[in-house]
Amino acid sequence: MNVTIEDAMVHPFVRELVEYGEARGEAKGEAKAVLVILDGREIPVPLAARQRILACADQETLETWIDRSLTATSVDELFD
Repeated sequence: MNVTIEDAMVHPFVRELVEYGEARGEAKGEAKAVLVILDGREIPVPLAARQRILACADQETLETWIDRSLTATSVDELFD
């Protein structure tokens, strides 16, 4: 018997796991975007700040950091 992802998504537990994975993937992409922007603007990012950015899973915080990374003159300005 073959079970498709669509069949499995009927189960709340499976759906919750898939949604969690999607959210984590999106957060990881946004965190990387912050780092790419800062790198492109030649703003140094110390290891501790890099780890903090990559560890963040909060969408609202990451969106704020993306916005701030466009105008910040230092990585500290992201976290203010």
